[in-house]
Amino acid sequence: MKAFGKFIFKIYGWKAIATLPEPPKSVICIAPHTSNWDFPVGELYYWVLGRKSSFLMKKAWFFFPMGNFLRAMGGVPVDRSKRNSVTEQMADEFAKRETFHLAITPEGTRSPVKKWKMGFYHIAVKAAVPIQLAYIDYGKKEMGITKIFYPTGNELADLAEIQDFYKDIVACHPDKFYILGKK
Repeated sequence: MKAFGKFIFKIYGWKAIATLPEPPKSVICIAPHTSNWDFPVGELYYWVLGRKSSFLMKKAWFFFPMGNFLRAMGGVPVDRSKRNSVTEQMADEFAKRETFHLAITPEGTRSPVKKWKMGFYHIAVKAAVPIQLAYIDYGKKEMGITKIFYPTGNELADLAEIQDFYKDIVACHPDKFYILGKK
């Protein structure tokens, strides 16, 4: 998959940037998320690096044979009918695994949002893992992870610092990407 990812990235003129070693466990905050192309670009990026990440998806999608395919791609089923929260479910996943990297788009949708969903942050805090800040920059045609953020527990200050990291990133649809101090 690594060679295939590199081949596709090269054909389309994309660069894969990773300046830091990957921690054994982390939440991966991926922004901006304004296009359906973000998922395939992200998957190819991870293939280029030879890394594996997981993503959340409704448990209902994990039926046979689709469930096998989604798990192979890194899908983690989320059961919203359970009493415990998604944060609790994911903290349990982190506790069960020796290595685990969970990719989450804080915007939660490709539509413009004025406020990021903080699940990625709460999962990282609850699981006591760092947050890798991943970006997809359509202006430079690059995807990268160049910063690892360690949550302090001060949600507002941490969010401001995290969003500041993304201030110069160009979304596929810039009019749909909102962060504090940018629009």
